[in-house]
Amino acid sequence: MEFNDVVMKRTSIRKFKDDPIPLKDLKAMIKHAGMAPSVNNSQPWKFLAVTNKDKMKKMAEAVNLKIDEMMPDVESEKMKNVKKAVEHFSTFFVDAPAIIVVLNEPYEAVIDKALEKLELSHEEIDKLRNHPNIQTIGAAVENLLLSAVNLGYGGCWLTGPLVARDELESILKVKAPYRIAACVAVGKPFEKQKPKEKRPMDEIFKLVD
Repeated sequence: MEFNDVVMKRTSIRKFKDDPIPLKDLKAMIKHAGMAPSVNNSQPWKFLAVTNKDKMKKMAEAVNLKIDEMMPDVESEKMKNVKKAVEHFSTFFVDAPAIIVVLNEPYEAVIDKALEKLELSHEEIDKLRNHPNIQTIGAAVENLLLSAVNLGYGGCWLTGPLVARDELESILKVKAPYRIAACVAVGKPFEKQKPKEKRPMDEIFKLVD
């Protein structure tokens, strides 16, 4: 598929066919994700492809329990609908053929050492640089999503499940220093879905001369 077609066809897919994803295709997606730029070429990522339905169900149950803790006494119809939407958008991955869990490890920049004399913490320096480690993971996830489209699949980037990050890490046996940074549900789209309309060029671009 031409690169322009891949970019223009990518859209968030939340309903999938049951068709399993061959291991070679999962590996291809991860290979492309691992080719993304990273801060100082640190490549601070690992990718867990979960296809076991029982495990995915446990993950969804953990997320729902955490949402219940966060929104315990919902009484109004409006808030019930809000809670239902939050639950759906955080757990629909359970019906996908696979969910790819993206892990990252802490990154210590060279500038951390240089700025020690200013008594700035790693967190403060990271904030000043607008969290390059998180931006790195975003680049990998986008590569993964584009790769999925190129291979004939669809995907959706999820951060909702991270409300139960500790519980998910326990289920998936994630060990320090790694932590879950994001999730991507992938599979064959259940139906053809048109990409959402994007803002026009004159709204998002300005040439500074």
